[in-house]
Amino acid sequence: MEFRHLGRSGIQISEITYGNWLTHGSQVQNDVATACVRAALDSGITSFDTADAYANGKAEEVLGAALKGERRESLEVFTKVYWPVGPDPKGKNDTGLSRKHMMESIDGSLRRLQMEYVDLYQAHRYDAFTPLEETMQAFADIVRAGKALYVGVSEWTAEQIRAAHALAVDLGISLVSNQPQYSMLWRVIEDEVVPTCEELGIGQIVWSPIAQGVLTGKYKPGQPLPEGSRATDEKGGADMISRYLNDDTLTRVQELGPIAGDLGLSLSQLAVAWVLQNRNVSAALVGASRPEQVAENAKAAGVSIPADAMKRIDEVLGDVVTRDPRLVARSTPQTRPV
Repeated sequence: MEFRHLGRSGIQISEITYGNWLTHGSQVQNDVATACVRAALDSGITSFDTADAYANGKAEEVLGAALKGERRESLEVFTKVYWPVGPDPKGKNDTGLSRKHMMESIDGSLRRLQMEYVDLYQAHRYDAFTPLEETMQAFADIVRAGKALYVGVSEWTAEQIRAAHALAVDLGISLVSNQPQYSMLWRVIEDEVVPTCEELGIGQIVWSPIAQGVLTGKYKPGQPLPEGSRATDEKGGADMISRYLNDDTLTRVQELGPIAGDLGLSLSQLAVAWVLQNRNVSAALVGASRPEQVAENAKAAGVSIPADAMKRIDEVLGDVVTRDPRLVARSTPQTRPV
């Protein structure tokens, strides 16, 4: 396993980071989830990403139980705050980045994880309804209370990140990361978010580097969707993957096979290695429903893709790549979901 600094901070994280969105506490049994975590540790992965909202808190519980007994100082554990969590989360303050919600949420996350602190506490989305000053002050107080070491954001625009960074500097805390969607097929962060973060010393922890499984090549043009795949699971991200399920995109993904083969990689390993070629990317998030998937994806660590292969990838994918930076802003909820 290779390690990278998270932005310009001192903390180092495994460049393949294990994420448990859509799996732990929902799609796979707890014993399988634990086996996946063990496989991650066996592969040298020390960084683990979750969120309080994943499986309504169960994902944090499963991850915490799976890591129980490991040397805490040797792990980097990340979680997030924004969405409502609980048996009946309909209160007016159950969503967003208000001080009230954040203070209650960090305590809930630590309880479920069975940990005294998280290494990175992230704003899962931008909250347009709470003053940014209030949010950043709450982050600062959480850090000073020893409940989180660093803070980050997820799916924020370049402008939002810049404003938050300025406040973090004034408050004396380290805003070190952004967690955006990024893959060969989804490159909306490249024009604005990445240059801003490079300037500010903020690293990307990217999710969906395999484009919800499309870049594994298992979805074939003109063929039925594989039974039990994410594309057929309405609760497992089927709406997100649908944008890629057209014959043009799927045909081009199949054409990446020879490029991967020339490098001695599987298509999924090529996809993960591709995002890691971006110098602003600190880690690629990979999930798994089987332990062997973790071991396979971990082999993308340390892979250097030659410039001519990177050029061939661009030529193959052509205009099926999504690049519009305005799509980052569209991820911000326009109303409070309560």
